[in-house]
Amino acid sequence: MKAPAARALVLDSQALSLLLRNDRQMITRIEAARRVGVPVLVSALTVAVSVYGKTDTARLHWVLSRLQVQDATHADSLTAVQLLSEAGGLHGHKYAIDALVAATALRVPGPVLVLTSDRDDWTRLCGDRVQIKDV
Repeated sequence: MKAPAARALVLDSQALSLLLRNDRQMITRIEAARRVGVPVLVSALTVAVSVYGKTDTARLHWVLSRLQVQDATHADSLTAVQLLSEAGGLHGHKYAIDALVAATALRVPGPVLVLTSDRDDWTRLCGDRVQIKDV
């Protein structure tokens, strides 16, 4: 059975990093989503994790102007705590950031497609509540 078409596309830090580095495959994915009216979302936390010293600031601002940057909310932090607990007590900053980004994805009306390099983490945190595509 084919998964229903995504109503939102969420980028994790690796997906955003690829976009910032002008990766042709990532650009093609983003453009395809836009053509069919699927919003492309990124957590504000993902922005902070994806940017490093060599990131071109002008490109960063241009890329972000074409995405919907989602703030992390108090409700997201509580959802993240629940996701971490349900995933077997995951903890630490790596999992906390993933859980907060997952909470952002889960508050968007689904189905949601997540582009990630951390399939295992997302599967543990969200199960089948999001569709996962490797980058």
